[in-house]
Amino acid sequence: MNTDRDTIFALSSGRPPAAIAVIRICGPQAAFALERMIGRVPEPRRAALVRVRDPASTDGIDEGLALWFPAPHSETGEDMAELQIHGGRAVIAATLAALGNLPGLRHAEAGEFTRRAFENGRMDLTAVEGLADLIAAETQAQRRQAYEHLRGLLGERAESWRKRLIAALALVEAGIDFSDEDGVPDETMAQALELVAPLRDEIENACKIRGERLREGLRVAIAGPPNAGKSTLFNRLARREAAIVSPYPGTTRDVLELHLDFGGFPVTVLDTAGIRATDDPVEREGVRRARDQAARADLVLWVLDATASPSQAPCMLHAGLPAQALVWSIVNKIDLAPEPHLALPGRESAGRSEAGQRGSGRYFVSSTTGAGIDHLVDAIAHFCENYFLAEPALVARERQRAQLEECARDLRGAQLAAGEGREEIVAEQLRLAARALGKLLGRVDVEDILDVIFRDFCIGK
Repeated sequence: MNTDRDTIFALSSGRPPAAIAVIRICGPQAAFALERMIGRVPEPRRAALVRVRDPASTDGIDEGLALWFPAPHSETGEDMAELQIHGGRAVIAATLAALGNLPGLRHAEAGEFTRRAFENGRMDLTAVEGLADLIAAETQAQRRQAYEHLRGLLGERAESWRKRLIAALALVEAGIDFSDEDGVPDETMAQALELVAPLRDEIENACKIRGERLREGLRVAIAGPPNAGKSTLFNRLARREAAIVSPYPGTTRDVLELHLDFGGFPVTVLDTAGIRATDDPVEREGVRRARDQAARADLVLWVLDATASPSQAPCMLHAGLPAQALVWSIVNKIDLAPEPHLALPGRESAGRSEAGQRGSGRYFVSSTTGAGIDHLVDAIAHFCENYFLAEPALVARERQRAQLEECARDLRGAQLAAGEGREEIVAEQLRLAARALGKLLGRVDVEDILDVIFRDFCIGK
């Protein structure tokens, strides 16, 4: 523990007013702060009923609980204390003001408690990122993935990879050091390569499942011709008036985004402009953006008007979407055409039983009355479940993926160098691979990314 650093404090619970407020204190003056605020230091890790007072005026502030966590057995690895008081604004303000008047204490910055835990070796960087994702989680699937990373899903695996990598490097260096002995270099190199080959396979396989998509959410674009009811469907999925609905073609000009929860999975739904040929430069830009968003979406809901004739339905390929795009046809306005007859030109329409798989799907809905919407929502949730699989992804952030891919490239370089008989290059490639794993865990060269990670934390965490 660094005894020279400041002692910090902050409100760590939710925004007042609340039933209970938790104020955390961390640093070398934490015990001093408790003595001044409550008159004593409680037994370690046991809650004590105390009276909180202002040291400057000796006026009572509140009654509550106090907890004491001496270093190094605390969340941050430093001396820590908690005051659990009533969550009224005046009570919290008086307590924070009293702490701020004590010498050596200051308000914590965003993420400073967690940063100290990282700096003191209580958490690696993957666990820190898991904690940040857990705080930001909006769906159950995001929560599950973030919690697994907080518990060390990637960190523990990366540490085991690093140990195996170091063992391989030791064998290579032993072969270099004892190159004058018959048979030693070949034997140690072969043993090292036996460790490197499966290690590279494991790391490359870990990179194949894109856990970042779960953090960000799948992108579902609502697209189609003008006046097919896209914005009405968008509002029906949102369960509120999120988009302007008008009988006039070309009302939607820009792309609207909405973050929704489908069966516990995060989905970003996009309402786009009606795709058609137009001379209006503003609408033409909206059409361009609609095509771009649909082309980049994980799933396209192509909305067609059930009252239109088949000849009026535009071909999907003519809409500018790539042939491999995953598209479901949504036949809308069935309340106005009880027996919808539209087909999807240029595409094979699958039955409802196939919807949600990696193919096409077809649904009949009424965005106005809500008919068929629940079935569509269930299908999207099922699609998300299949997309993300049941097992949490090892890689949850692009930074993590970049470090693992760098490690895999270095391991590949080591294998190539071994085939050419260049032992020194093999050793250097293995050192670079170990360095990449060290950067993943936050052990080397991470100062430039720490501020980016911790700025997303709330004050008091």
